[in-house]
Formats: sequence, C-alpha cells, structure tokens
Amino acid sequence: MKTSRLTSFIIVLVILTACQKSKKEDTLGVQGETNNSEQTDTIPKEIPLAERFILVDSRFRPREKAWSNLSEVIAQFTEENYQRLKPVILDKSIPEIQQAVRTGKLTYKELALFYLYRIQKNESNSETAINAIISLNPNIIEEAEKKDKQKAKNTSLLYGIPLLIKDNINTKHMPTTAGAVVLADNITDDAFVVTKLKAQGALILGKTNLSEWAYFFCGDCPSGYSAVGGQTLNPYGPRVFDTGGSSSGSGAAIAANYAVAALGTETSGSILSPSSQNGLVGLKPTIGLASRGGIVPISSTLDTPGPMAKNVIDAAIVLKAMAGEDPKDIITSSDRSKSTYVPIDEKSIQGKRFGAINRLKNDSLYLKATKVLADNGAEIVWYQAPEIDLPDFVRLLNLDMKKDLPDYMDTYANPKISQKTIMEIMAFNKEDTVLRAPYGQALFEGIQKDSATLEEFDALKKILKENGRKFFDQPMQEHRLDAVLSINNYHAGYAAVAHYPALTVPMGLSPDGEPKGLTFIGKPWTESDLLNYGFVYEKESQARKSPTLPK
Repeated sequence: MKTSRLTSFIIVLVILTACQKSKKEDTLGVQGETNNSEQTDTIPKEIPLAERFILVDSRFRPREKAWSNLSEVIAQFTEENYQRLKPVILDKSIPEIQQAVRTGKLTYKELALFYLYRIQKNESNSETAINAIISLNPNIIEEAEKKDKQKAKNTSLLYGIPLLIKDNINTKHMPTTAGAVVLADNITDDAFVVTKLKAQGALILGKTNLSEWAYFFCGDCPSGYSAVGGQTLNPYGPRVFDTGGSSSGSGAAIAANYAVAALGTETSGSILSPSSQNGLVGLKPTIGLASRGGIVPISSTLDTPGPMAKNVIDAAIVLKAMAGEDPKDIITSSDRSKSTYVPIDEKSIQGKRFGAINRLKNDSLYLKATKVLADNGAEIVWYQAPEIDLPDFVRLLNLDMKKDLPDYMDTYANPKISQKTIMEIMAFNKEDTVLRAPYGQALFEGIQKDSATLEEFDALKKILKENGRKFFDQPMQEHRLDAVLSINNYHAGYAAVAHYPALTVPMGLSPDGEPKGLTFIGKPWTESDLLNYGFVYEKESQARKSPTLPK
C-alpha cells in the first residue's frame, strides 16, 4: 500500500514539473549537477520543497551500516575527549591541525577518532543526521596509529589528515557505488588521485553520498539523493535548503565537520554547486590537471575531480597533492601539474581586473563581494555577458557516458559485476524500481536512445568548446580581464565546455540563512591565480559562517 501511494505521488510530481522544463532543458548542462541553474546568464529558480525531500533514508542500506563495523573502535573515544578536542579541530585548517599535532595537543589517531565519533553521534540521531556518509574505512584507526609512530618522517602537510572521498571515486577497503545499488559490491583498487593523496600521507576516512550516478540518472529527482545513501541534507537548513549536486555528501560532510576536506567531481557544476550551497571553498580544475582514472564517469570530455574544503589554503594543499600525470588518462599533463599552489600571495589582487556580470547586480552578497575586492586593490569591470548558447549539451553527455561507463566497468570496476552497459543497468533497476530507482531513470533512458556518428560527435564537442570559450574570451579580451566573477555554479556549463577552471569561495548567507559563493573563473591552468584571488577575498571578507547543525 505504501509503495502504491509513493509511486502515485512521484507520477503526480513528474506531471507537475514537466511544464517547467520546456526550453530550460535545452540550456542545462546536467540538470541536477548545475543545481537547476541554466547555462546562460540567468539566476536559477528555487526548487519546491515537495520535489526535494520525498525520500530521505535509503531503503537499501541502513544509515548505521556505515559505522557498524567500527563501533568498538569508536567506543574508545568518550564524550569528554570529544568536548576537549572540539576547539582544537572544528573548523581548523590543515596547517593549524598539523601545528596542534606538533605541539602535542593532538595525535592523528585522536583526530580520526574525533571524526568517527562525531559522525556516529550526529548520524545516529534523526534530528541531526544529514545522510552525508555512505561508508567508513574499516582500517582507519590502524592507519592513523601508524602515522603517529612514523610522524618524525613527515614531510607533507597532508600527512595524517583524514579526507572524505566522493563515492564515485575508487578506494580500497570500501565499495565505490556512485550511489547505485548495482555497484553496491564494487570493491576496487584506489583511483589514481587517491594514490596521489596517500603518497602524501593522507588518510582516507570514508566515502560520501552523492546524487546518484553524479546526477545523470533520474532527471526529476532531488540533488543529493541516491538509492544507496538516501537524501543528503544541507546542515545549514536540513529539509529546507538544497545541498547542490552532485558532490552533495562531500559538501554537507565538510560543512558539518565530518573530516578536514573532501574530494568531489565535476562535469558541469558538481563541485561548485555543493560547495557554494554548503558554505565551502570548491575548486573545479582545468580538465587535465588531475586524473579521472578509476572514477565512475559521465563524460571523458568534461569530467574532473577537485578539492572541497572549509578554506582556500586547504583546497590548495589537496589540489597540489592530487594533481599529476596519469599514463592511463592521456588528457593529463605532466608539465602543467607541477605548479605550486601554496603558499598564497596576499597581494595577488592589486591591479587585477575582474569582470562582474550586469545581470547579477541585484544580488546584495555579490555586490558586497565586488566591493571587498575593489577595497583591496582590484578593478571591477561591469559588463553585459554575451548571448551565447550551448547547443546539445545534454547530448554530449549522453554520447560520452554511453561509451565511457562501459569502459570504466571493463577497466576499473570489480570484474564480478556483470552489468556493464546502460541497458544492462537499466534492466537491473527495473527488477525492483522502488528499491533501486524510486525516481525513475529518465536520463539513462535518454542515453540509451541517443546515437551519433564520430564526425557528428566531434563537431558537437567542437562547437560547444568554441561557444564556451567565446562566452568568457570576448569580455576578457575586450575589457582586459584577469578573471570573471560569478555566483555559485551559475555559469558552470560554459566553464565546463571551455575546460576553464573555477573556484568558489563563501560570500555569506542570504537573509534566510542559505550560503552562497563568489565564483572566480579564469583561463586554463590559472588555478594558482584563482587560489590567490580567493585567498585574499576570503581573508578580507571573513564571510564564511559555520552551520549550527550538526552539533
């Protein structure tokens, strides 16, 4: 009976929302990835609450399964220890945490235990749970103890630092599910970027929930929902504010202080959206700076991993560690990945020219942010963004994923998983749609139906890249701009197809308490510049406010 009512409710919602899509779908990159922002110079519409929070808890996996095999370990840590270490750990940067370790205020084992305890404490309480964690590393304490014993050899800022990894990035000891039931037993080797982080001494604390299949699956489902992890909630307003997608769990978890920093992935907005929605710094790198090897794909043309953190310094530290050439990902560049992203230049914005988009003038936080930059020596150039379309954006993703997902399944996935194509995965889901695809799988159906010749596909990629670059290059050349200023992920689609990097930095809370981010978009391989700009803005604005939940 309950299943029947739920199905009827979803059908009604699909009918009600169909009238909203029309031209909007033609201009979206990935509808959920972009937090329903159009890939034009417009501001996204609010999604009604009824469309976002139909389902909260996963029907496939109880929330407590994430920590059940660590319960005895977590029991070593007391509430007294937790309260004692809160001021040492909460909202502290990586350098601050390392200083606490050096001065004896903290050990790496205590750091890992603190986060495990906090996750269990909050996620086992329905009033504070945000469904941000899918799994935890069963070996985390053993690994942290080893770091403590060998810390005299530490030469890395990431040494002993617990990180969370979006659950479409392969990791040992924990399955990589992409939020999908079909991949529930996808035990793999580490993705290339994870091996890079571990080489710098980082600890992989666990895996974060995400919009299923990086939000290129269900079409009319809310961002932050997956069949495996349930609905991720925004700690700034659970069941009120959107988490952004698709790196929803990474955003919510770091905002809630469940780890020091996290990895997300982006095709078109999936780092920028949840970072800005959860009051974080998020960097979508130039395509080719970091490997996609061992990451469940949407698009080999546009996909990239990137860091998500509470401050610019931490994002820079993680980016430096994860960047590098991967022989199995030919788009990665050895020369470009050798850049130094830290330390940060505090004088980097003096005399720099930032383009501010006229149609964003009605956002008071954006206006305030431009004033902070101007007060610190930057020149703000207001301009009218060119009217440029991104034709067949979704078709690019369809064609890429139709090929790239089977390639991942053959190369990086657990060989015991028999479903390797879009059609086979759809058939698997149809065996139990209530459990595996309660919101349907409309985007997968679109992938299956789409096709093109190689010549048509190459032409499609060419025009999208040209149009994306033109959107930024025209004003940058005309006004001699060093970067363009946007909000959240409003122009993520253009940055995606242009292969341009983008950095979002918290610029405060709206009157109702929802976070927003100031987004710097620059030319390829200018990550160091963007981080410098963001660092100065972050320091001078002091705009980030921590959420009140979880406690």
